[in-house]
Amino acid sequence: MIVVLMGVSGSGKTTIGTLLAQRVGVIFADADDYHSPANKEKMAAGHALDDADRQPWLESLNRLMRGWLAAGQGGVLACSALKESYRQTLTAEMPGESVQFVLLDGSPAMIASRLAARQHEFMTPKLLDSQLKTLEKPADAYCVMNDRAPDVVVDEILAHVETPGKHLSS
Repeated sequence: MIVVLMGVSGSGKTTIGTLLAQRVGVIFADADDYHSPANKEKMAAGHALDDADRQPWLESLNRLMRGWLAAGQGGVLACSALKESYRQTLTAEMPGESVQFVLLDGSPAMIASRLAARQHEFMTPKLLDSQLKTLEKPADAYCVMNDRAPDVVVDEILAHVETPGKHLSS
């Protein structure tokens, strides 16, 4: 199984994803590392990406996850996955129950505070409003409020994804 931790920038995807992957011994990937230089430049200049900018990026993330499955590995991907169409691209040609989306949620004020306190290569705090407007909360994702200690949030995610027949580590 693969878990995609989704949400707007500053929702805690990298922090929670790294810890989750470590706890179960699977691969972790941060989708930000797969953006093209042009996408990174655009965001660093304070401009939101459009669907055309995101499509090749999402397709490369789909190939990454399909590779994990082909190798018999579980994994955790930190990816905004803001729209339903993006999630469809991410899971294209993958078995139905192989990917579980987990939405890391929080108040806009809390997320803005996190963004203001961090340095990021290209994601600027002024892009938060566009991400919040773009976010289409999925009906089929497990939603976790990420307003507690990371270990507590990871425990909650594991309680949801590690059920009979579903295992992140295999």
